[in-house]
Amino acid sequence: MLELNRSTRISSSPEKSSRRLTIVALTVFALFLGVVGMAAAQNKEQKARQTVERSKLTVETFQTDTTFTRNYDGYLKTARGFLIIPQMMKGAFIFGGSGGSGVLVARNEATGGWSQPAFYTLGGVSFGLQAGGQASETLIIVTNERGLNRLLNSGAKLGADLSVAAGPIGEGIGTANITADLIVFSRNKGLFGGVSVEGSVVDVRQSWNRAYFGEDLRPSDILVQGKGENPHSEPLLEAVAKLTGTEAD
Repeated sequence: MLELNRSTRISSSPEKSSRRLTIVALTVFALFLGVVGMAAAQNKEQKARQTVERSKLTVETFQTDTTFTRNYDGYLKTARGFLIIPQMMKGAFIFGGSGGSGVLVARNEATGGWSQPAFYTLGGVSFGLQAGGQASETLIIVTNERGLNRLLNSGAKLGADLSVAAGPIGEGIGTANITADLIVFSRNKGLFGGVSVEGSVVDVRQSWNRAYFGEDLRPSDILVQGKGENPHSEPLLEAVAKLTGTEAD
């Protein structure tokens, strides 16, 4: 009997050690995943903040162009929202891709102020003779309720789900007959023109919304219901208010 007990203790010792090693390994792995997840979340928040800051600069660039503000004053003052892409990358030669990340802000029709920003990507392919890879800053005026509502969900295709007009710039250009859901303006090295968004798809960057506001908010929560608050966005909203002659929410 003593020999049996001794044998049992000896055989169980390696099993216990193996279990301990397994528990330690799982604990270390869980901690590793937690650290990786935290770093990823911080990276997304940083990118979201940078996009907001660059979007502010894009709005200010358009605001200082007196030809733009003079010709499109009526659309700016009645805009339902703005999709701002501070850096729209465009591929080279005949077949090229284009895309970028940005924010959408919406007007509060009750107060006239502006919502917190919701994060989006705009991407697609374009055909046409291009001079080479280039980056443009793009401002898209959302002219009506239909345009805003369609942008609340991912997958809106420009030119199909939403009508799009390229905003011409120049003295004496008539703008009264533009009836599209979106009017697109892009600038490259200080000049208007360049990027075509026809056929591009607008998608929500939900992970950036979550990282920026610290809660899982959908675009409808942010843009329509007025949820979410981040003081970091105030300079952007002030720039939009100045562009449109309104006040930030």
